[in-house]
Amino acid sequence: MIRPCLDGLESFRKTRTILYELKWIYRGTCMDNAEQTTAGFRQALCNLEREFSVMRKHSNGLVKARSYYELNALKLNLGCGPHLKDGWVNVDLNDNADITLDLREPLPLRDCSCSIIYSEHFLEHIDYPDNVTSLLKECYRILEPGGTFSAGVPDTEWPLLEYAGILQLGYFEKAKTLWHPKWCETDMEHINHHFRQGTEHRFAYDFRTLKHILTKTGFVEVTRRKFDPQRDNKSRELGTLYVDARKPMT
Repeated sequence: MIRPCLDGLESFRKTRTILYELKWIYRGTCMDNAEQTTAGFRQALCNLEREFSVMRKHSNGLVKARSYYELNALKLNLGCGPHLKDGWVNVDLNDNADITLDLREPLPLRDCSCSIIYSEHFLEHIDYPDNVTSLLKECYRILEPGGTFSAGVPDTEWPLLEYAGILQLGYFEKAKTLWHPKWCETDMEHINHHFRQGTEHRFAYDFRTLKHILTKTGFVEVTRRKFDPQRDNKSRELGTLYVDARKPMT
C-alpha cells in the first residue's frame, strides 16, 4: 500500500510532482512500445490507480458520513464487503456500503457515538502494526463507554498446528476443498496462501496476538468467543477466530 511520506500540503505537492514525472516517463516509454516497461513499473501504476480510486471513494464517504455525525448508539459494520447488516452502518469500499471509507484513515464520527463495532475478515487486510493500531484507536475513540468491539479473522493457529503435526483436524483437506485455489497442493503452499491470499492479506492472527493489540489499544475483557449465528456470517463459521473486547466504563 502507498504510504504518505509527508503530511498535509507538502505531501500533496510532492505527490503532484511525482505524478507529473510518472506522466512523462509513461509517455516516453509506454505509448509507442509497452514492452519497454518493466512488470514492476506496470504494477506500480496499477497500485497507483487503485489508490486513486480508494481516495475518490473515501472523499465521497466523508460527505455521506456527515448525516451520521450527530447520531448516537450507532452500530458499525467495518470492512463489510458484500455482507451488509440491516440496522447497522455498513462501511467499506464496496459501492453498496452505506459509507465508502478508506479505513486506514481517521473515522469521521464523534467520540463515544457507537454502541458496537463489528468487523469480520477485514483486519488481516491492513498493515500490522501501524494501520491496525490506528484503526483500533479510532474504534476505541468512537465507542461509548462499555461498548463492544467484535472481530473475526482467519484463525492462523489451526493451520500452523496442523503443519507441525500437533493437530489432525483436516485443515489442509478443507482448505483445498473450500477456500484455496487449485494450485495449492503442498502443505506449505496452503500455508503461504493463508498468510498472503495473493497480495490481499497483510497479517495473520492467533488469539494471543489479537488480544495483545486490543489490550495495548486500551480494550479490556478480551475474550475468544464462539460463532454467533445472529451476528456472524455462516459461510465463515469454519476457520474463523472470533474475539470480543470492551471499552472500559471509565
